[in-house]
Amino acid sequence: MSTPISSIRNLGPAMEAAFARAGITSAEELRQIGPDTAYARLLETGQRPHFIAYYVLIMGLQGRPWNDCKGDEKAALRKRFDAIKASGHDKGRSDLEAALNAIGVIERRT
Repeated sequence: MSTPISSIRNLGPAMEAAFARAGITSAEELRQIGPDTAYARLLETGQRPHFIAYYVLIMGLQGRPWNDCKGDEKAALRKRFDAIKASGHDKGRSDLEAALNAIGVIERRT
């Protein structure tokens, strides 16, 4: 039996749906793969990167309130987020453009 992602603190139905589109369907799976890999998978599905969503995910997995992230911890998470975003998000592309690019219909922007 699997536990819904929305059972994790700070994560609601919208995040649960986004993770389902990324193939992550349970709280157990999300915990097992970890926040960085899970967030990268969200970006691969065309989800736009958003720093607050990233640290809300991390705080939730730690059982902490979303607004508990501050100071040096927040700065360190920002560096992790920026690295994930740089490797997994095609800036300036719509979801449709990203899908067309993935199947080779349009030229990749640089």
